[in-house]
Amino acid sequence: MSDVVIAGAAETDEIGVLPGHSTLRLHTEGARNAVADAGLRMSDIDGIASVSSPGPVVVAHALGIQPRWIDGTGVGGTSFLLHVRHAVEAIRAGHATTVLITHGESGRFRVGAARGAFPASGPNAQFEAPYGVTGPPSMFTIPLLRYMKEFGLTAEQLASVAVVQRMWAARNPRARHRDPITVEDVLASRMISYPLHLLECCLVTDGGGALVITSAERARDLPQPPVHILGTGETFESPLISQMADFTTSAAFRRSAADAFAEAGITHADVDHLMIYDAFAHVPVYGLEDMGFVGRGEAGAFIAEGHTAPGGDLPLNTNGGGLSYTHTGMYGMFLVQESVRQLRGQAAAQVPGVEISVAQGNGGMFMAAGTLVLSNHT
Repeated sequence: MSDVVIAGAAETDEIGVLPGHSTLRLHTEGARNAVADAGLRMSDIDGIASVSSPGPVVVAHALGIQPRWIDGTGVGGTSFLLHVRHAVEAIRAGHATTVLITHGESGRFRVGAARGAFPASGPNAQFEAPYGVTGPPSMFTIPLLRYMKEFGLTAEQLASVAVVQRMWAARNPRARHRDPITVEDVLASRMISYPLHLLECCLVTDGGGALVITSAERARDLPQPPVHILGTGETFESPLISQMADFTTSAAFRRSAADAFAEAGITHADVDHLMIYDAFAHVPVYGLEDMGFVGRGEAGAFIAEGHTAPGGDLPLNTNGGGLSYTHTGMYGMFLVQESVRQLRGQAAAQVPGVEISVAQGNGGMFMAAGTLVLSNHT
């Protein structure tokens, strides 16, 4: 049932290197842009969702919003996809009529940002950090190495993920990096955490964005084409990378995607456009397989052969992704923004005939997942 839609979507005026922008400013700038995009005023907003630092209460106060519904769910970079799901249910239940979801992050300059640290009493500090597993590159390489061993993913296939996403970024004026790269360029870039090279790791940038969610009935009077929310999913597997049931597959990806597809009543053949969170080059490999678009061990070759590239049969990460477009630390908002642009026909690297777009988010290091099935028709 598609009775709730995305009526407004916008990013901050600029993304990338913004030393003069605080985290709160990025939240409020993206929010104002999204509300304007929806043709609404702040006084029309009666629900708000955002992650901690600064959190929904601070953002709402800064914007002058008096919400009846608040969501501060924080499960890493996929939080915003969960916010969409929660907003849908809040609107259906009558707890709010119009929900604003905001994101802002000074990921590069850390202006007004919270200090990231694992609590001393937390499981990571006790069971992983003592062994050198202390940050995303060292965490994410653990499942990647097992996957490469079991399925024979080559270094060249892994590098091709970055190459293909740079092809998309070259078509996007807002992308942080647009110059073409080759597999050789990727493999020659600095080693960050074996086997990941610099060009296989996400950017570190500043930026933000926001979404406005409301009923399909209300959206009829608003200026933008509505993006219908056909299906959603959310779940988690483990807060520790070492406790994944199988390092070669994400149970969270599998479950959240299955729920979203079932709710939307679609098959893989119905999907015209796909966004998969790409904090590192292997995450889209996992996403393609765990969501069921290709078989186990097939995603590396699928990408290397050009299926997800411009002109391919499954356009993937068409804004350039976290590897080339932007990555503020929590990237999920930008997944949804690009899906919306593609469905509206407003994307910089527009794919012809997009009717259904799927956004797959990752939270933490394969910790949590959120999935949205979106469409420009009911």
